[in-house]
Amino acid sequence: MTQRWSVNSHWDDCTAGYAGLPVVTVPLPEEAGPGPDPGAVAWRFSESEGCLADGFEWFFRHVDTAKVTAVVIGEWDDPTSGPCDEINEWLAGNADRLPELRSLFVGAMTSEHCEISWIQQDDVTPLLEAFPKLERLEVRGADGLRLRPVRHEALRTLRVESAGMPAEVVRAVGEGDLPALEHLELWIGIEDQGGTCTAADCTAIMNGARLPSLRHLGLRNCPFADELVAGLAHAPVVARLESLSLAMGSFGDPGAEALLNGQPLTHLSTLDLDHHFLSEAMAARLTAALPETEVVLTDRRDDAGDGAWGYVAVSE
Repeated sequence: MTQRWSVNSHWDDCTAGYAGLPVVTVPLPEEAGPGPDPGAVAWRFSESEGCLADGFEWFFRHVDTAKVTAVVIGEWDDPTSGPCDEINEWLAGNADRLPELRSLFVGAMTSEHCEISWIQQDDVTPLLEAFPKLERLEVRGADGLRLRPVRHEALRTLRVESAGMPAEVVRAVGEGDLPALEHLELWIGIEDQGGTCTAADCTAIMNGARLPSLRHLGLRNCPFADELVAGLAHAPVVARLESLSLAMGSFGDPGAEALLNGQPLTHLSTLDLDHHFLSEAMAARLTAALPETEVVLTDRRDDAGDGAWGYVAVSE
């Protein structure tokens, strides 16, 4: 399967690699000797390695941060109650000391430390405003997450993993101006975990007028996937996509029927439907209709095709 759409990305705490770079956790041991080229690694901060504030202080004292291109914020002491607002304020407040920052992940922790639904986030708009060269922003957790419509000339990848997505975040993405955005991935999640997003909130994204460079769209972990696809099947943005992911959600036969009756999808290199509720007959129809497309149909749920109500893969 294409590596663009990961099945279990929420189990990756980015300790091994991030943004194509090896990861170094702050602070480095004193006996480690000279540190690596600041721009050749991603710098990871974690409360498990000591107080985050102390880690930030060490970072600016020992690293030529003007060359740093990638930062990962891992687990903090109590992610269910903060201090993500302080983390975002620290990052934005030190933007002038990180002029080359291109990739940023906030909340790179696994369920062993905190369930994704419990991770407290904050307003990420100041991060986009403070880092005009940022090309990649990834956020795990959406409790308290906020985003305002913003214009950002450089952002190419935006990923938000959640068990419950606020509607305002989804609308802000579609209503902002993101002319360079190529990869958009939103995990919609469920109402019981604070999700307020509906299919209507995705309208501006599906229209795509403010996302002219979008080539890879993932509306994943969606409990109303069939309803969403009813609009997506005729959405203007689809014609310019190279890959589409509706994985991890409740996608079933009604959604597949809508896709088959909608606009052509033969231009897609990948249609990712991992974790689906398709009957065997419908899965065969869909695959036959897209012979040149990689149709990912892994993780067919045991109750698929029996009319059961679909459910999402990540709800905790």
